[in-house]
Amino acid sequence: MSSNTASHDGGRYEGDGTGNDPHGRPISLADEPALEEFLAETDAALVEFYTEGCGICASMEPVLGNVARELAVDVALLNPRDDPPLVERFDVRSVPLFVLFVDGEPVARRAEGFIPGDDLATWVREGVE
Repeated sequence: MSSNTASHDGGRYEGDGTGNDPHGRPISLADEPALEEFLAETDAALVEFYTEGCGICASMEPVLGNVARELAVDVALLNPRDDPPLVERFDVRSVPLFVLFVDGEPVARRAEGFIPGDDLATWVREGVE
């Protein structure tokens, strides 16, 4: 998996190449270019598409952090509200929407509301194998 440390600054994803473990807290991405940059820096990533004010979306953040640490997978949050092409590209019809990427390509997706950590971890494991 990726070994870049991630930071969010002005909507851009930046890996610093230090080898520090980035897994844990989800990264906030501002737009599609930031998503593409994030995906280019990682082997496997889980992205939650969310909207402001979505209680279920907010409750998933600590679950995502736990899954990221457990599986050493990069995790990001992206609000596609102001980006209709992004909504169309990923067919975002409800949130939270979880999309699993391997080598920059979407390989699985789930939009079922709150997903318990063990269930989400199993789903990610199966998707990256």
